[in-house]
Amino acid sequence: MRRWLALSLFVIAATIGFLAVRDIRRGYWSTHGARIVRFSLQSRLLRRRLDEVLVTPRGGGRGRPLLVFLHGRSAPPKANLTDQLFEGLKALGTRAPNVLFANGGDHSYWHNRADGPWGSYVLREAIPEALARSGADSHRVAIGGISMGGFGALDLARLAPRRFCAIGGHSAALWFHGGDTPAGAFDDAADFGHHDVIGFARSRSPYRAPVWLDVGTKDPFLEADTGLANALRADGARISFHVWPGSHGARYWNAHMAQYLQFYVRACA
Repeated sequence: MRRWLALSLFVIAATIGFLAVRDIRRGYWSTHGARIVRFSLQSRLLRRRLDEVLVTPRGGGRGRPLLVFLHGRSAPPKANLTDQLFEGLKALGTRAPNVLFANGGDHSYWHNRADGPWGSYVLREAIPEALARSGADSHRVAIGGISMGGFGALDLARLAPRRFCAIGGHSAALWFHGGDTPAGAFDDAADFGHHDVIGFARSRSPYRAPVWLDVGTKDPFLEADTGLANALRADGARISFHVWPGSHGARYWNAHMAQYLQFYVRACA
């Protein structure tokens, strides 16, 4: 009897330990009914195969909005599969969107460059594939992202102003000058000039849809993000700008994921 009890307790403890390690590795405890679809996209534009992640909300994604959420530098698409994401989708109920976590490589910065047409791939391949797989409403597509992905979202929305119903940059990686950028972000000064989000905003707001920007008080991009927000406000853009306590990391973004989702849903209602 004692052996059986000891063995049972060991099995239970081992199972709990296994589940805990699994959840730490994958980043979440439960999807709360949302469905994760992992698929490979053979990009003709980039001439490579890319692993993508699509999340459809509980009840199915047909007719729902599609949020294209772009990851940060050196982070895979699955990095944004977190408890905060799934809890946020659950809280939205029948308003919850589909979410595409596209693959931007290590440091593409989501724009067309010598390494390949990364921006065109998102617009012409990744988004259509996600719409087809989810059955999402093609007229309600939002775009946002974190850090490198925040820059990418702002840049792509500038280039395709009629495509998106909402635009979000969360701790967006922005710079005032090309010389301030890290290695690999742009090919050269000309490449930076072609994608100078702040520079374009200073001349005239390129955005028709509502824009959300947020950044932490200890984030290295605070000054540049504030500069973009000021330029957009001066141009009369519909912008929500938030500066909250925190730095440039997952703890900050996870703390505000529910607010991000609520913004996209409201803007694309």
